Amino acid sequence: MFRVAIVTLSDKGAAGQRTDESGAVIREIAEQNGYEVVSYTLLPDEREQISAELRRLCDENVAELVLTTGGTGFSPRDCTPEATLDVAERLAPGIAEAMRYSSLNITKRAMLSRAVAVIRGGTLIVNLPGSPKAVRENLEYVIPALGHGLEILTGRAGECARK
Repeated sequence: MFRVAIVTLSDKGAAGQRTDESGAVIREIAEQNGYEVVSYTLLPDEREQISAELRRLCDENVAELVLTTGGTGFSPRDCTPEATLDVAERLAPGIAEAMRYSSLNITKRAMLSRAVAVIRGGTLIVNLPGSPKAVRENLEYVIPALGHGLEILTGRAGECARK
């Protein structure tokens, strides 16, 4: 079982003006897929705060997977991809590409997502959109493959080749 940390980025959520429905969807899907949710954080769209939390989760080995929700659009306050890239040691672009590809079958607006996926130490960080519907569509598409990636990342498996 892999541990997952959920980080919701929302100015209104952090101010108590909006309920975080997207974080709840992440929790539901993660638990249904055998992940243990070990951390939940709700932060405003502040790049330095987001980067600091992502660093902490990775460097303190809180979770092998960090799933963020929110802050991936074009709003001037949307800074989740930049904050994520601030802490990145390696990129994992195929994950965000796959999410956009899958979402384009549902809406042309999927091309507007700026989500990224990166690795820091033994942790994979994946940005998800902010809406509960988009979180479900994106996470359900990629989660079947994430376990194998985490097995390789954490040394639990050493082979990617199929026989």
